[in-house]
Amino acid sequence: MTESGDMVFTGGDPGPRLRAIAHVDMDAFYAAIEQRDRPELLGQPVVVGGLGPRGVVATASYEARRFGVRSAMPTARARRLCPDGIYLSPRMAHYVSVSKEVFSVFRRVTPELEGLSLDEAFLDLGRSLALFGTPMEIGARIKAEVLLATGLRCSVGLASNKFLAKLASELSKPDGLRALAPENVQETLDPLPVGRLWTVGPVAEARLQAAGIQTVAQMRSVGDVRLRAVLGAHGLALGRLARGEDDRPVQPNQTERSLAAEETVDIDLATLADALALLMRLVERVAERARAHALVARVVTLKLRVPPFETSTRRALLEPPTHATDRLHAAASTLLGRWWTQAPVPRLRLLGVSLSELVPDSGPAAGDLFVPPAAGGRDTLVDRINQRFGSGAIRRARGVRDRGSP
Repeated sequence: MTESGDMVFTGGDPGPRLRAIAHVDMDAFYAAIEQRDRPELLGQPVVVGGLGPRGVVATASYEARRFGVRSAMPTARARRLCPDGIYLSPRMAHYVSVSKEVFSVFRRVTPELEGLSLDEAFLDLGRSLALFGTPMEIGARIKAEVLLATGLRCSVGLASNKFLAKLASELSKPDGLRALAPENVQETLDPLPVGRLWTVGPVAEARLQAAGIQTVAQMRSVGDVRLRAVLGAHGLALGRLARGEDDRPVQPNQTERSLAAEETVDIDLATLADALALLMRLVERVAERARAHALVARVVTLKLRVPPFETSTRRALLEPPTHATDRLHAAASTLLGRWWTQAPVPRLRLLGVSLSELVPDSGPAAGDLFVPPAAGGRDTLVDRINQRFGSGAIRRARGVRDRGSP
């Protein structure tokens, strides 16, 4: 720590370069956008997610979180906890557009940027220190410029590695700015429950607690041999995190691994026509996101869940790779039709579609030789309309169907 109280992080990288990592996380991103766009929602408990009886919360405003509402919670439970909340369907195309504004701020600070989602990223500040000052000064700059550009607030964590930077941002929320200097790492980590460590899920947490390991301090004290006995190789990795060790680099310019959309329906899909209509809406969503990121997909995968909770997948290769809605829907609908005819009792409670093996779009010549030029232009026009007026403002007729109609 310098005399001024600013943080300086060193070590961890070969050579003289300073190692300073920032983790930036937007605060209640989807809900905050809705509150920004509709000022009457400010200060109100806003929940964004699926609105049906099988819907799931995507994001809850901090006002809603006071009632116990959390992301990934069933919407039905959220309504019981917060009956006076304002429940909204996601506007994904709009959120993608706002995310681009946020990431443009990040890129003004450093090109060494690893996006984790629409609202979260790691930034390697090592080469930015000479230009913009200390990590704390850069963190304050990011917060101010994001607020100016979007009207939204974010939390920034700063440390010498990714794990600690993410932990710092989590501990500072909402609207926080916090740095973890090397000399303060253990006093911050030790009191935390083991469930706060990265990659510790419910199963691993239960095993650790059964072994009498409830805090990070206890995890450090038992040593690697005991941790390996409890959790195998995963235990050794957790031991390193408990000591604040993490050598993962920020990986800039990483192509997204997959894009996905899924929906749990209120009433099971019992006809192929209803399933195909929902499939079209899901394909429209992922195709629009692929085009927004200038990516084309080599693989399309269906996720199929039958009552009560049995899930399977089907996949098809796309040659050439594409982000054209019609081609993606044709491939996905072929998979769905084949599954439907083979299933003993074809009913679906959840349908999903994902695009993977994504590569940068190099233009029509590389991705859509066999698609008429008008198709690409139509997709682009639809994207622009939906970005301006909200997701679903315009959609294909195949995606619009009244349940139970012939």
